[in-house]
Amino acid sequence: MVRRNTWQREAVREALGTSEGFVSAQALHAHLRDTGIGLATVYRALADLAADGSADSLQQEGESLYRACTPGTHHHHLICRNCGTTVEIEADEVETWAQHVAATHGFTEAQHVVDVFGLCPACTLEARAAADAAAAG
Repeated sequence: MVRRNTWQREAVREALGTSEGFVSAQALHAHLRDTGIGLATVYRALADLAADGSADSLQQEGESLYRACTPGTHHHHLICRNCGTTVEIEADEVETWAQHVAATHGFTEAQHVVDVFGLCPACTLEARAAADAAAAG
């Protein structure tokens, strides 16, 4: 089913494109509150953008989060568990491994999603400073 490109969907696409890292539908809706776009419309637009490859989506703590991406590109992410900073990474070894494992088991047209969660450099420094302060305490 091809969706019409409505002004609401374009507003969601633009808001997503200006967001840093992954954001929830609720956060995007709050950003768009003055436009009159409803939360259900934001959810539908995000689902459509993810389906057509214009947005990445992931599940974190039971919530769907979205981020604008370039359609048609396959990539992976490093995602900070604390602040949500996201870095697109290349993972040639993962690509090779995934194709090998699929072929070994007789699978074809294999697809995969790889997101690596950790702490970004800034959050690592903050966590170390907090731990040092607590130890000195």
